Amino acid sequence: MQFKSQIVVLGAKASKGEFNGRPFDSTTVYYQADLQDGENFAGQVGAEIKWGTSFNFEKIKNQKYPFMADVVMEQVSNGKTTVTIIKELTPVAAK
Repeated sequence: MQFKSQIVVLGAKASKGEFNGRPFDSTTVYYQADLQDGENFAGQVGAEIKWGTSFNFEKIKNQKYPFMADVVMEQVSNGKTTVTIIKELTPVAAK
């Protein structure tokens, strides 16, 4: 299931290499998220979400952080757990 949203991107990190003979290549985006409602929760946090390979990091590494972005996200599952990933991320021009 895909859906569109707008997020505040706080930072990003590329990871590429090999570990124990297995290659890895990803981009992690850190974004601003609200804490859940509750007696012991208040404010916001930085959360993380995956966005494809390290190639995507190159698209945003020179942005001035934090920045607003339009995103297309998708919920995917392996049959046991469901995670949300970014399919597209487009920085929104500052007004």
